[in-house]
Amino acid sequence: MSIRFALCPLVLGAAAIAAAQDYYPRHNFTFGAGAAIPGGPSVAIQPDQPLPRDAPIKEFMDTSPMIAIGYGYRFHRYFQADIGLNIGFGAANVRDFLDTSLGTVEIGDREYMLPMGGRAIAPLFGGRLLFAGGGGGAYLRYNERIRQPSDYFRVDCPVCTRRSGWGYYALANGSYFLDSNQHFRIGVTAQFVRGHTEGEAVGNIPGTRTTDHWTNILGEFGFSF
Repeated sequence: MSIRFALCPLVLGAAAIAAAQDYYPRHNFTFGAGAAIPGGPSVAIQPDQPLPRDAPIKEFMDTSPMIAIGYGYRFHRYFQADIGLNIGFGAANVRDFLDTSLGTVEIGDREYMLPMGGRAIAPLFGGRLLFAGGGGGAYLRYNERIRQPSDYFRVDCPVCTRRSGWGYYALANGSYFLDSNQHFRIGVTAQFVRGHTEGEAVGNIPGTRTTDHWTNILGEFGFSF
């Protein structure tokens, strides 16, 4: 009987260690900021020449600031399902103005990317250091939009244009939890997005189908539980 009681602390201790090693946070929120870099094949397009059916987006857009928010559900120690929203600012170089009843307002552009997929995770050092790679599908939408003159009045923009399409993405990520409870972390993500968009002309982008390549480099801060 005494031997059983003596073994109880050892068994409980081993179980606690195993549980700690198996622990990982299921819910993961991230906020990122960085740059969106358009890429793809370079084609010399002359003003008097017809555009190819799939014109490369690199010819019409510039590198722009980007922010990103994301949520990941880690359903397994080594796998996570992801959804996010990336917003680029001014890549299409829209610089226009609209006269309204409230005065002249500025028109700019935003580039939205909605990645939906998953990743495989390699946890190191007790799960505090994570390396991941993954991918999935992506929805792309580019909009012209006005800078609202007030928080209390909203102005419509009848001349603003938009275009959209679908594609896919791939990513590589590295992150490190700042605390032993694995709540707060910092990291960096390199994301490659490829797809096609079509619709109206937006800034320098003509009203034709384009081949869109983006490389997004983002520093991230995350909260997990």
